[in-house]
Amino acid sequence: MTCSCTSGSKGVSMDTVTGDVIASLGAEGATAAAHALSLPAEAYGNDAQLEVMWAMKAYNHAEVYFNLISAVDPKFLKLTKSDDQIYIKFREQFPDLSIQVLDPELLKSAEAKETWRPFCNQFDGIVEDFNYGTLLRIDCQKDYTEENTIFATRIQFYAIEIARNREGYNEVIHNAGSKANQQKKDKS
Repeated sequence: MTCSCTSGSKGVSMDTVTGDVIASLGAEGATAAAHALSLPAEAYGNDAQLEVMWAMKAYNHAEVYFNLISAVDPKFLKLTKSDDQIYIKFREQFPDLSIQVLDPELLKSAEAKETWRPFCNQFDGIVEDFNYGTLLRIDCQKDYTEENTIFATRIQFYAIEIARNREGYNEVIHNAGSKANQQKKDKS
C-alpha cells in the first residue's frame, strides 16, 4: 500500500483506507479503538491493527494541519498554548537547524535522538501528547507525500512547524492555497 496524500497521486488513498478500517470496526470497535489510542505505548506490543490506527491518526493530523496553513496566514497561527515557549526553547537548542528542507538524519540518527530527547522531554506535562507519532514534511514548500514525509514526535512537529510559521517558510503553501481558492471563486 502506498500513501497518497494529494489528489492525482498514484496509490491507495489514505481517506479510502481510513474509511474502510473505521467501517470495519463498527461503533463498538471505533469506541474501543479511540480508548486504545489514548493508552501509553508501553501497554502494547506490535499489533498491526493498532499500527494502522496510529497511522490514520497521524495522517488525519497532517491533513488538518496542511489545510490550515493553506487557508490561514501561518504567521498568525497558534498551534498550542505554549507556542512561544516551544519556539524559544527550540531555537536555543537548535539555533542552526535548517527547517526549510530537513535532513532526516538530524532527527532520526542515534546521535540526533540523544540531542532531541531532553528537548522533547521538557514538554512532558506541558504539551498534550508531546511524544505521539506525527507526520512531518521534509521540504516545507511541498505537500505531504511518501517521499516528503518522515515520522517525528508531536513536539518535534510543533517545534519545527512553529518555527516555519514564524520565520515565513510556510508562506509558499499559504500563497498557493490562497491562489487556488481565488481561482475557484473566479470560476464560479
